[in-house]
Amino acid sequence: MPRFSIIVPSHGVAGRLAQALDSVLGQSFGELQLIPVCDAPDAPAAEVAAGYAGRDSRVTVVHSPPSAGLSGARNAGMRAATGAYVLFLDGDDLLLPGALATVDARLSEIAGVDVLYCEHERAPWWEGEPANPAGPLPAKAPRGAFAPAELPELTGVQLPAWSAVYRRAFLAERDLSFPDGHHTDLGWGGLVTVAAGRIAVLRRAVVRHRSRRQGSRLNLPGPHQHTLLDQVERVLARAAEAGLPAERTGPLFDQSFAVVLKTASRPERLPSGHRAFFRRAARLYRLYRPAGHRVPDGRLGVQHRLLAVGAYGAFRALRGANRAAGGAVARLPRPRTARTRLRYARDLRRPLDPDLAVYCAYWGRGYACNPAAIHAKARELAPHIRSVFLVEAGQEHTMPDGVEYAVLGSRRSWEVLARATYLVNNANFAEGVVKRPGSVHLQTQHGTPLKTMGVDQSTYPVVAARSGSFTKLLGRVDRWDFNLSSNRHSTRMWERAFPGSYEQLEYGYPRNDVYYTATARDVARIRRELGVPEGRTAVLYAPTHRDHHTGFEPGLDLEAFCRAAGDDVVVLLRAHYFYDRGGPRGSGRIIDVTAHRSAEDVCLAADALITDYSSIMFDYANLDRPIVVYADDWEVYRETRGVYFDLMAEPPGLVARTPGELAAVFRDGSYAGPRARTLRAAFRERFCEFDDGRAAERVVRRVLLGEPPQALPPVIPLAERVPAPAAATLVRS
Repeated sequence: MPRFSIIVPSHGVAGRLAQALDSVLGQSFGELQLIPVCDAPDAPAAEVAAGYAGRDSRVTVVHSPPSAGLSGARNAGMRAATGAYVLFLDGDDLLLPGALATVDARLSEIAGVDVLYCEHERAPWWEGEPANPAGPLPAKAPRGAFAPAELPELTGVQLPAWSAVYRRAFLAERDLSFPDGHHTDLGWGGLVTVAAGRIAVLRRAVVRHRSRRQGSRLNLPGPHQHTLLDQVERVLARAAEAGLPAERTGPLFDQSFAVVLKTASRPERLPSGHRAFFRRAARLYRLYRPAGHRVPDGRLGVQHRLLAVGAYGAFRALRGANRAAGGAVARLPRPRTARTRLRYARDLRRPLDPDLAVYCAYWGRGYACNPAAIHAKARELAPHIRSVFLVEAGQEHTMPDGVEYAVLGSRRSWEVLARATYLVNNANFAEGVVKRPGSVHLQTQHGTPLKTMGVDQSTYPVVAARSGSFTKLLGRVDRWDFNLSSNRHSTRMWERAFPGSYEQLEYGYPRNDVYYTATARDVARIRRELGVPEGRTAVLYAPTHRDHHTGFEPGLDLEAFCRAAGDDVVVLLRAHYFYDRGGPRGSGRIIDVTAHRSAEDVCLAADALITDYSSIMFDYANLDRPIVVYADDWEVYRETRGVYFDLMAEPPGLVARTPGELAAVFRDGSYAGPRARTLRAAFRERFCEFDDGRAAERVVRRVLLGEPPQALPPVIPLAERVPAPAAATLVRS
């Protein structure tokens, strides 16, 4: 039997779950059972947990449906627990180094306690300096084990479930489980306090709680706030049934109603039923108030007295609650001229246009990427919606015929931004765009993240210096209602990099639909348009941007590569879009396609891809054509930019570290050989998960037409998809 069972609910925290599990399995004390609790076998977190279970026999994965909530997940974990003691850990928190060894030593000193209360760290979501909010409580406790009556103010009501260690036999004997509903920690902590016979404290932090940027779900407005009173009633009724003396029930009562009064004094948490909440709280107050109870001093004491007599009107007046609920002031818009600012402010007061959608890609660089693919599908499936594409001045010529557009920064662009119900972007709209109630913002993203993104960049000085304010970034993230993902890796990384309350859409990237809908005739046409000579093998070279470089540096002598790779090879050079104005011009066997509007067309034309660390590899993998990674500076890139996984260990094809190696794999054909195919198959299985040719349809039907998820076309299995054919010249595999 293991010494400890650590239960880790994982709903909504797939992006950080691996860090939580690593913090447990990396403990110096190894006699443990780790129990990740996942929503379902196919949930994003379940994939992470299953990987750990496959590598470590101490991991036991269990499942609990999201409808069961946090309480259901923890109870499912307890049913699977076999350890002598049980600990809980939220899926985005960490067990501090050496914690289990310290807990084991303390339990050995005070054998047989029912509960060991511990300190914990509470770290800001941006990983700032942690605080120790539980420190004052155990400081008053006796050194050894003691009865709860010796320190009645030490109750579980004030501590989260993961700030204690519980003897499993005690929980089973008392039939203790987490009560249903929200605020379950309060109910659990109170019930444990009532039942415990011997307790002790550990004056050391065991868990680092990483606060979520969105704040606690318990602070959000909604009817779930009423369940707080259910938990309070459950605890105080159990204390009364147990016949606890007033000395014990007094602290339970005060601590429970401190939480109740905190909620009652924030009417914005109860957009409906605030009066009913107050009246029920008043009844519970009078019913369970211990004999001889003394109200606190000061303003809190006044709140107690008003609650005791049910003086709702006076309580509202005391708290200044007559102000409008949720009175947050929107950020001021920032159009360029005073006249445009006034017009934008005026347009914000006009009703939203339910049939207007605004699109933008790459900060206005033109008609491209996921927004363009969604726009095209919307014209087919939702023709009643008027679509306007935003484009930078000077790029108007890139817009296809028949596409309505507005120049970024113009009066007309601000007008449609103010009135549109739907706003679609693969980057972010301007800082001054106001998120209006009823509007729907879709963030489509524009690649699968290998390199760190969003707030994860903050620990890499070079890229952080170029990224601007992370606070402003997160303000833009707060506008998102939906965020698009093409694979579960992306889902987890977006959750980490862009913490917010948006809904993840695991639908695939609409821009990649063409890789499954294009025909051989389309491929031949595009090659002719790009100038690829017949009978040649077109190799796309697409290096990524490097934050430690000041301009485009190809990193490879392409003329020399062509000479060494073989007479039939031509190179399609596509620099990163940061350099799409004035990139290098090639000649002869080098065709510069940097300025070509569609990256998807270029990929369709290419028989193979050479890239370093660009996310184009994830999109190109849908074509199931050879990919070679040219990684001449991987170590530098990894250290300066940061990466989410080791590309050298899990590449999409062969890896070359020098120009000579790169030319050799093309000269001998191994770039398309058996080893390359095996690597590519594994890569496609992981990263081409949702791209099947119908992503744009799913997005339009879900976001613009409001269809429920279950009505959308299911993702076609990878084995059943047929990518667009490569040019006839590539028959080497």
